[in-house]
Formats: sequence, structure tokens, C-alpha cells
Amino acid sequence: MHKLPTDLQKAIFSDKKAISTWEDITPLARNEWICWTISVKKKETREKHIKRALEDLSKGKRRPCCWAGCPHR
Repeated sequence: MHKLPTDLQKAIFSDKKAISTWEDITPLARNEWICWTISVKKKETREKHIKRALEDLSKGKRRPCCWAGCPHR
């Protein structure tokens, strides 16, 4: 399991709907969001992933779309 990075945590906890979804999903689903965010190489891509994660979690999406999943498990 990955530790929730500060930048992603700040983004999630800035939005009530995102918090609600985050608290409702499983630890495995949380890990998928974290891994999807931290697995990129460029800072700009990570920022885009954080923005998209916030948008998707706010809409109630439970997993990152079109991603094979965490390779670390």
C-alpha cells in the first residue's frame, strides 16, 4: 500500500464531494488512485493526474479510468 502524498491529500480534502467518495472507497481503490498519481515521471503530468483525480472523485468515480492498476501489489 502506498502512503497518501501531501499534494494529493490537499486536493482531495479541499472538496467535500471528493472527501465523501474517498472515505467510501476501499483501501485498494485508494491505493489505485495514489499509485496512478505517483507513478508518472513529470511534475506536470502528476499535477494533471491530481486535478483529474479530484474531478473524478468529486463525481463519485471509484477508480482511475483506463489504467491497468498498481504494479506494486
